[in-house]
Amino acid sequence: MRYVLMICSDETAGTDPERAAATGCGGWSQEMADRGVVRGGAGLAPADRATTVKVRGGDVLLTDGPFAETKDQIGGFTVIECSGLAEAVEIAARHPWAELGQIEIRPVEEPGPATA
Repeated sequence: MRYVLMICSDETAGTDPERAAATGCGGWSQEMADRGVVRGGAGLAPADRATTVKVRGGDVLLTDGPFAETKDQIGGFTVIECSGLAEAVEIAARHPWAELGQIEIRPVEEPGPATA
């Protein structure tokens, strides 16, 4: 099964930048690559650099920043492939950021066959 691990934290909490930089992913990325479970991922720019798109009545509406009114923001993501939720939890719990913020695990819903 494939899962997305969303690396989240409270951007207003002022995580110590030195600690965050030192923690990063640590050796986690290499360990998971060696296990063969990583399928992709990336870090994301801060939420204040986001643009939100909505279409209402045919009009494209743009908003600066995140749409959600929340302190917790997604700072990055990793796509993994593993045997199931138990292994996904074990993988997420090993990520160093789990001690600084939180990691949300979501199953990837594969698209079905296209219909004509």
